[in-house]
Amino acid sequence: MRLEGQRASENVEDRRGTRVGPVIAGGGLGALILAVVMMFMGRDPQPFLEQAKGPRGGGAPGQERELTAAEKAQGEWVKRVLGATEDVWSDLFKKAFNAEYQPPKLVMYTGQTRSGCGAAQAAVGPFYCPADQTVYIDLSFYEELHRKFGAPGDFAQAYVLAHEIGHHVQHLLGITDKVHKLQGRVSKEEYNDQSVRLELQADFFAGVWAHHAQKTKGLLEAGDIEEGLKAATAIGDDRLQMQSQGYVVPESFTHGTSEQRVRWFRKGLASGDLKEGDTFSIRKL
Repeated sequence: MRLEGQRASENVEDRRGTRVGPVIAGGGLGALILAVVMMFMGRDPQPFLEQAKGPRGGGAPGQERELTAAEKAQGEWVKRVLGATEDVWSDLFKKAFNAEYQPPKLVMYTGQTRSGCGAAQAAVGPFYCPADQTVYIDLSFYEELHRKFGAPGDFAQAYVLAHEIGHHVQHLLGITDKVHKLQGRVSKEEYNDQSVRLELQADFFAGVWAHHAQKTKGLLEAGDIEEGLKAATAIGDDRLQMQSQGYVVPESFTHGTSEQRVRWFRKGLASGDLKEGDTFSIRKL
C-alpha cells in the first residue's frame, strides 16, 4: 500500500506495553477458553463478550516496557490506514446520506485489555464493540494471519481493519441493532443466518472503502487486491471449522464461507456503490 502522505488518525489509543490488571470477568479461565473455542469454530465472540462484561476503560496502572522501533512503526501504519478509512467514509456519508461520519476509536493492546463490551483477549482476534464505538486489536493478530492462515501482506492487514470499520458503519446506520435485537426472538439457525449477512455486508463495506481509497488516493499497489482476497478466504467459517475440527457445520456459520466473503468483498471493490450491499433482502447469499 502507498501510505506516504496519508494523514494519521488521532482517534487511536495505544495500550501496548501497558500493564493491565485482570480483565476476565464473569468466568475467569473458563471465559478465555470459551472465547478461544468460539474463534476457531468461526463463531462471533461479541455476544459472549457482552455477557462477560467487566469494568470499562483502560484500567492501566503503569507502563510495563518501552515499545520497540518496529512496534512504533507498525502503530503509525495502523493510524494511517485508519485515517484513510475516516477520509473515505466521511466523504461517502456526505454524498450518500447527507450526514456527518462519526469515526470510531481504535485501541491497540497486547494480550488483554478492557472494552465497553467486557474483557478483550487477543485470542478472539480484532473486534468492534458498538457499546463504546471502538475497534480493539492486538497487532500480533497480523503475524498470526500470516503464519497460521497464510495471508501475508499489508493490504491483508488493511482488509481486516476495514472489515471492523464496516461494522462501525453498520452501527451508525442502525443495522447492527436490528440484527442484535433478533437474538432470543428467532431460532439459533435464523440468528446465525442474520449474523452471516451482517458479516458479509461488513466485507462488502471493506471493498467499498478499498474502491474509493484507490480512486481518490491511489493507495493500492500491484498484488494488494490478491492479498485482501487471500485474507478473506482464510477466515471463512468453512475453512476455520475444517482446520479446527476436520468438518464443517453450515447451520452454525456466523461469518460466511470463504467463497461468500471473497465474493462480497469483490462486489464492494468493483462497484463502490453502497446501494449494492444489501445482504439482508436477497434470498441466496
